Amino acid sequence: MGISNTIQQLSVFLENREGRLDEVLKVLSENDVNIVALSLADTSDYGMLRMIVSDPHKGRAALKEAGITSMLTDVVALRVPHAAGSLSKAMHQIVEGEVNVEYMYAFANGQDAAAVLKSDDPARVIDILKGSGFEVYSADEAYRANC
Repeated sequence: MGISNTIQQLSVFLENREGRLDEVLKVLSENDVNIVALSLADTSDYGMLRMIVSDPHKGRAALKEAGITSMLTDVVALRVPHAAGSLSKAMHQIVEGEVNVEYMYAFANGQDAAAVLKSDDPARVIDILKGSGFEVYSADEAYRANC
């Protein structure tokens, strides 16, 4: 399992070809693995699909069985009010704490917004955020839709 208060992100390295994303999504769907958040970054040759799913271990196993390589990564899911400046304030605290954020993706859901952060020191990010009055999602919260 991951570090306390981190969540597991399911990542898939995709060849940039027609139908590849559909294959991954179909495998997850057929195995009742729900996607809560998703980010897809690409170049001309490949893409990196990063997802928060309802059951990351089940998702990884289903993909492996289908011959699709994936990995689990510890990330932090920050919860902020869905209001202008909220994310900026949280990120400022991380910068002040001198922690590097490697990548991030975010989404809003009603009155809350969430940002999934990959950092070189997730435990420190959690300490900084909680110490500054911000909330982070637990695994139980993050793996459910509409959290």
